[in-house]
Formats: sequence, structure tokens, C-alpha cells
Amino acid sequence: MSVEKAIEPPRTKLNPALKMTLELGPIALYFVVYRLYGLLPATATMMVTVLVTLGVSWAMLRRVPIMPLVTAGIVLVFGGAALITGDKTFAKVKLTVLYAAFSAALFYGLMSGKPILKVVFDEALHLTEEGWRKLTWRWALFFLALALVNEAVWRNVEEATWVNFKTFGIMPLTVLYALAQTPLITRTMLKDGEDGEAF
Repeated sequence: MSVEKAIEPPRTKLNPALKMTLELGPIALYFVVYRLYGLLPATATMMVTVLVTLGVSWAMLRRVPIMPLVTAGIVLVFGGAALITGDKTFAKVKLTVLYAAFSAALFYGLMSGKPILKVVFDEALHLTEEGWRKLTWRWALFFLALALVNEAVWRNVEEATWVNFKTFGIMPLTVLYALAQTPLITRTMLKDGEDGEAF
């Protein structure tokens, strides 16, 4: 580890309660608006809330994490297309594109030797080269699976069922999958004094 990096002041981080509110608030609001007014108004609400989330992150951190930024871009593009055309398909396929984009980015990182997950986790984890590579493979495959599952669900069930899956299914699945990675993270965590920058 370089001397400059060792003395670099730690980045400001969001309060855990605020971070959870910013992550779960838009989903909860989306569901409530959907129940009251339908899919397109819920989509418009999600577009507004992702912009608010980015604004709060910038105001408090003076930076925007990469995953929320990518998410906001896809939400705005596909949500905007749904609102302009009135075609709900854009709102439904948005998740497919989002998770496929995450998966493709992680696979690209694996092929190019760039530790994209290290950037995504904002240095919250300090793993060995093997740890980052295995964790990246696992998340790349998981996001690809989510993209395929979303396609299967929205094409084969009623809209309300898909919204329930999106709201109450994807988040628990993601949390459970993240928890399942704990043994790998524990095994490959860098010890004090070790340098795992080479990827």
C-alpha cells in the first residue's frame, strides 16, 4: 500500500439509517403509488425519487456512488420511454436491462483485470485478489440470473404479481445472496499489513 493511500483521509459515509431510507424509500413509495394509481404513475414516482437520492448523496458526500448513478440512468431512460409512449413494457423491461448491465460490467471487469466490485463497495471490503475475483464471478452470475428471472416473470404473470415480485421478491433475494457470500469474504479478507491491490 502506498504512503499516499495510507495517509489519505477516510471518505465521508452516509449514516446507515439514512442510507437504508434512500435505498428502501423509493421502492416502498413505488409500491404505494402503484396500488393507488397504477404502473405509469409509479414509474414517474420512481424517476423522481432516484433523482432525489442522487441529490442527497451529492449534497452529503460530494460524490455519487457508481451503482446508484447507473440505476438512475436506466430508470430515467426506460421510465421516460414508458411515460412518453404509454407502453408499460418499457417499465417492466427496465429491471432486465439494469441487472444485465450490472452483470456485463462485472464480466468486463473480470476480462480486463479491473476490480469493479472494489469500486462498487467503496473500499468497505479489503479482500485478496482471489477473493475479489470469486466475489465478482458470483455477483455477475447473480445479476444475470435476476435479469433472466425478471424477463420470465413479467412475460408470464399478471402485472400486479410482477410488481409484488419486484417489490417484495428481489430485495430479499439479494440480501440473502449477499449474506451467503459471508464465508467467502471471511476466508479472503486481507489481514493487517497485507496488500491486495494487484487484481
